[in-house]
Amino acid sequence: MSVIQRIRDKAAWIIFGAIALALIAFILQDGSVRGGSMFANTTTIASVNGAKIEKKEFDAKVDLYQQMQGAQGAQRNQLSASVYNMMVEQEVLQQQLNKLGLAVTGNELGDILFSPASPLAREFTDPQTGIFDEAKARQAFAQLKKSKDQEQLGMIDRIYVEPAMIQALHQKYQAMITQAIYVPKWMAEKANADNSSITSISYVYAPYSSVADSTVKISNDEIAAYVNKHSKQFKQEEETRNISYVSFDAFPSAADTAAVVNQLNEIRGEFVATNDPKSFIGSKGSELPYADIYVTRSNMKMPFADSIMALADGQVFGPYLDANNYTLAKMVGRRELPDSVKVRHILIKTGENGQQTLPDSIAKKRIDSIATAINGGADFASMVVKYSDDPGSKATGGEYTFSSMQFASISKEFAEVAFYGNTGDKKVVKVEGGYSGYHYIQVLEQKNRQIAYKVATLAKPIAASSETIAAASTAAQQFAASSRTKKAFDETASKQSKYPMTAPDVRKNDFSIMGLGENRTFIKWIFDNKAGDVSDPVEIGDHYVIAVITGVNPAGTMSPSAARPMVEGLLKNEKKAQQLISTKFKGNSLESYAQSVGTTILRADSLSFQSPFIPGVGSEPKIVGAGFNKALQAKVSDPIAGSTGVFVVKSEFIGARPSFGGSIDEQRKAIETGMRSQIGYQAMGALRKAAKVKDYRSDFF
Repeated sequence: MSVIQRIRDKAAWIIFGAIALALIAFILQDGSVRGGSMFANTTTIASVNGAKIEKKEFDAKVDLYQQMQGAQGAQRNQLSASVYNMMVEQEVLQQQLNKLGLAVTGNELGDILFSPASPLAREFTDPQTGIFDEAKARQAFAQLKKSKDQEQLGMIDRIYVEPAMIQALHQKYQAMITQAIYVPKWMAEKANADNSSITSISYVYAPYSSVADSTVKISNDEIAAYVNKHSKQFKQEEETRNISYVSFDAFPSAADTAAVVNQLNEIRGEFVATNDPKSFIGSKGSELPYADIYVTRSNMKMPFADSIMALADGQVFGPYLDANNYTLAKMVGRRELPDSVKVRHILIKTGENGQQTLPDSIAKKRIDSIATAINGGADFASMVVKYSDDPGSKATGGEYTFSSMQFASISKEFAEVAFYGNTGDKKVVKVEGGYSGYHYIQVLEQKNRQIAYKVATLAKPIAASSETIAAASTAAQQFAASSRTKKAFDETASKQSKYPMTAPDVRKNDFSIMGLGENRTFIKWIFDNKAGDVSDPVEIGDHYVIAVITGVNPAGTMSPSAARPMVEGLLKNEKKAQQLISTKFKGNSLESYAQSVGTTILRADSLSFQSPFIPGVGSEPKIVGAGFNKALQAKVSDPIAGSTGVFVVKSEFIGARPSFGGSIDEQRKAIETGMRSQIGYQAMGALRKAAKVKDYRSDFF
């Protein structure tokens, strides 16, 4: 069962790898496999074209990924959203795969697992030869068939088998699509010609900014007409809501800050007097844990490091401000330390993750025998390969190099031999922890010895007092009591000189609101109430928030009010263009147009289709395109409404620059490669957009 444990330890790494474990008896006995639901249907969290995604399965996946990633709180909410999207996309893809008859067989998964490219290959690679031992791998995984632990087998299925199948199916589907891409020679020739073409133009330009925004008004009817004409661009997949809100901050007051400083000053004398700073800090409570290590000056990251470094042993500096804490720093001691060390070791492991794997007495006898053999002339590297339980250093003869910054990340007993001793030291030490056991250590090299300092820090956070929090809460409650309608909300905000902030497009299944933070209950309130309703005070982080629902944006084509921020500027520019053309652009030559507009003739050289950018103006595809119009070499264009203003253009030169893209066939293949790199993502997006997805998460969360 040690193989299972080793695989489980590496789960977080393997699950995001290319392919993982597949040789499970109940999978390989089947001729083909598909990742189906492992749980009985209960409640439905979503449906995809009528196929249900059950809440129990969803929760199990979120729990699994949370356990593997160590996510907590807000991280779980983000993980929940990712898992939801993953499960929906898997179902969408699986339905497509079923239609196409694509599947992954057990033999295919087995072949992938037992190939040298498998992420698990290094677990079964001979450290001396570097060759993957397929027979050993197959033998080891065959043990899994004998396991009676259904929970463990289920865990392996969820962690390895299902992701492996999904990965393989994705690859098959994507290969099928990408291999259908073909770029004909004429298309590559056309792209090459377009990319090589350049033009130079002379032009007269009047920017839209020369017309004041206040002189141009856009009605809701005009916005509605534009939205209806371009309705595909203004489709909203789900309902969103808009809110305005005011907040009352419960930040620490000056009195709260002074109280923290006073508290530290009161215990400063005790901190100086104690001979056990670790216990003292533990008894008083500190935001920063006691660090029982020596740190060189270059690695001292706290404020006032020079002042602290100058302290005599036992002296205390502070209180001083460090981020959101006030801190006392005590000089515990100093000693000379190398900046880096090179060591080599042999490990005889007695336990792993709290489970004993070898009796202590046997391990001690074995490491002593190894030390005696090496001291008697045995080759260290050979002993490492033969006896060491540290696979990470077998290929390097047991050698490691550590910087002084890594001191705290190494087991204390090991680090003290490496850093506190001297070059040439040889020692057997016992280590407790994740990998318990005995180490035989030789210190090979120590570099750049310098003075290092052990500093004990006692840090107290600057936090709002109960009085400060109560004051903010009371102010928020009073505001809410006098603001039960939107009109009253606006009037109260004006009287109190509080400028309401806005949060547009809040979605039903969001967990947080931009600018405020996370509060799922608050978002549910926004969707359980109607436009114009005002909330009671809601605590979000260090704020008490009162919000009013200012708009409901239904799914479907956007309303004029919802589309206005995106459309109004475009329509204003259209009207400004008409105004500029009718009032400013008079003439039939660049000179006469320049005089009419009140500007000078400008020139832009080496403009291209590939990058339609005019220096000093911006992106102007229509204007650059006009430069390639051969008819405009003999005359001036009519006024053209561009992206940033109105132009009249005369083409001065049309030509080509040398192509540096290789042969036409090489360019054709490069275009194909670029298209193939994008098509997989585009295909998945298109499939999901075409699917009928119903999201019921808000019924549960």
